[in-house]
Amino acid sequence: MREKRNSILCPGCRKLISRNEEYCPYCGLKRPGKRLPDLFQRWSATPSEIVRPLIIINVVFYLLTLLLAPIQLGGLHNPLNFLSPGNQSLLMVGATGTMPIFHLHRWWTLISASFLHGSLLHLLFNMVALNQLGRITADIFGLHRFLIIYMVSGVIGFYISTLAGIMFTIGASASICGLIGALLYYGKSRGGEFGSLVIEQVRGWIIGLVLIGLFLPSINNWGHGGGLLGGLVLAALLGYQERRPAGRIIRQLALLVVLITLAVLCWAAFQSCFYFLR
Repeated sequence: MREKRNSILCPGCRKLISRNEEYCPYCGLKRPGKRLPDLFQRWSATPSEIVRPLIIINVVFYLLTLLLAPIQLGGLHNPLNFLSPGNQSLLMVGATGTMPIFHLHRWWTLISASFLHGSLLHLLFNMVALNQLGRITADIFGLHRFLIIYMVSGVIGFYISTLAGIMFTIGASASICGLIGALLYYGKSRGGEFGSLVIEQVRGWIIGLVLIGLFLPSINNWGHGGGLLGGLVLAALLGYQERRPAGRIIRQLALLVVLITLAVLCWAAFQSCFYFLR
């Protein structure tokens, strides 16, 4: 028989410790070996690896929207619209805005819209940004805080843009702006050389978003601003990994946010396919 493994990753700080420790020697978590296993540990060996499944989900939903309705090529006249899903397809799968929320009462679209994209270039730009900013944010804030910031700031951004009268909107950029807001808070809060480097990198992304918002009228600037504000506030409330490891409340909140998001995405995929095949 194999001997029982005596080493585990601490649920609080994810350091390698003995299963029999009364307290984690790194973060002080009581009886870490007696706790239920952290479901998120199966997704990623390090916090930053959670970005990969998020990108995969975005790509899968983009392909789903292409399959559900006629594709608008648009490449000859406007490269920004190359391989664009039809608006009917986007609406079925979970685009948000004043029309889906106030007229169709589909409040769940505040969550699903963050995983939809209007063209191939739209998807590529957002996934490059998520890959870069997401990995940095996950390493700084830890896996659980990152998931809360990314998903909730998207909801905040879309809700603010809906209140501002945006009729129809999609994209991961509201959530990505939430990451920018969180990193901005971290840089200011931590200070020092590393904090200044983080702020410098974030400043470049903010300038880029402002320029894009000025020159492209279809950009949801309310969503960007709302997401950035949401990420900044959430980071201030949750703290970051250097200051204190994620406690039980933060871990449970992250699990709740993930379960709600997955339930909404499953519902969006199911009901859109049902209407398409009917």
